[in-house]
Amino acid sequence: MSTNRAVAYLKPGAVEVQDIDFPSLELQDGPGVAAANVGRKCPHGVILKVLASNICGSDQHMVRGRTTAPENLVLGHEITGEVIEKGQDVEFIKVGDVVSVPFNIACGRCRNCKERKTGICLNVNPARPGAAYGYVDMGGWVGGQAEYVMVPYADFNLLRFPDADQAKEKLLDLTMLSDIFPTGFHGVVSSGAQVGSTVYIAGAGPVGLAAAAGAQLLGCAVVIVGDLNADRLDQARSFGCETVDLTRGSPAEQIEQLLGEPEVDCAVDAVGFEARAHGENSEEAPATVLNSLMELARAGGGLGIPGLYVTGDPGGIDADAKIGALKLRLGLGWAKSHSFVTGQCPVMKYNFHLMRAILHDKVQIARAVNATPIRLEDAPRGYAEFDQGASRKYVLNPHGALDNVSPA
Repeated sequence: MSTNRAVAYLKPGAVEVQDIDFPSLELQDGPGVAAANVGRKCPHGVILKVLASNICGSDQHMVRGRTTAPENLVLGHEITGEVIEKGQDVEFIKVGDVVSVPFNIACGRCRNCKERKTGICLNVNPARPGAAYGYVDMGGWVGGQAEYVMVPYADFNLLRFPDADQAKEKLLDLTMLSDIFPTGFHGVVSSGAQVGSTVYIAGAGPVGLAAAAGAQLLGCAVVIVGDLNADRLDQARSFGCETVDLTRGSPAEQIEQLLGEPEVDCAVDAVGFEARAHGENSEEAPATVLNSLMELARAGGGLGIPGLYVTGDPGGIDADAKIGALKLRLGLGWAKSHSFVTGQCPVMKYNFHLMRAILHDKVQIARAVNATPIRLEDAPRGYAEFDQGASRKYVLNPHGALDNVSPA
């Protein structure tokens, strides 16, 4: 039997590369696997040779100890790979296909999937709607920061690239289709942004930068990105964004200097529950972003909220934060008739069209997020540097497919 290596969470602040079982078309018992999913047969699945798997800010929440993730949970929900084996029920995906794997696991059969709400599939996680690879409370599907991984419901879930050789040439851009590009784009679209809109994006991490690139792709007139990290603001400016330095306090005054008014048409939260207050050396204040967006979005504007919020946070700053209860100025949002869209991005709603934008050179998403390939064995370093605020999107390269690939 072939070997398999994968990145696993050990304890707060620590991951390591471990030997794990080669995947099969059956979900085995293991760390985080829901009891009702153990032994689940997947003749509708495929085995992928992982060509690229990205480190995500959502993974960092687990690695920081801010979730109930169990020891030895194999990480990784941003996966691009080559099909090397398929189950007997797979009809359209073929061995040799190069594919993007949406981080949402979806059956394609339930009511929500049929309504394109693939982030909240009803059949893949016994505990709650929605599932993902390598993530706490998401059904226990083994993560893809590995050499090989199993993907269920392959005909429905997988986005096949039309030309495998072309896909490998653009792999560093295409690997962003599994999560952060659709997620950032979803945040912008769900905020109501359109051609000519002014948009403020809170957070210049990879999702925020992907949202900014998506806003530009949509034709927004002004895209403003706010953050506390100077290097990340530099990265946002590198592809034409305006920026707000949140170490200087509330963003309203800086936005007014840019636009002539302190409000924007639309706002996006690309930070989530580990938000910090505005100002230099600020402390954690998890409702900061949501409250500031309600101040900054004009009356009748919209808020897209792809930033992650959780129902359980052992490291929360108080009893309310530990259960995801935040002190929101909902009255302000109500008075301004704001719309709010939250939850996992339904990746399949966007990934096909964003793939076309990449393949036809309409967007350079790898450059926007500063995609940086590293070896699988270097994953612990990548996690540590990302946690320290590096303005990079680390992409694991387990088989060398990215050795000679650069951003488009």
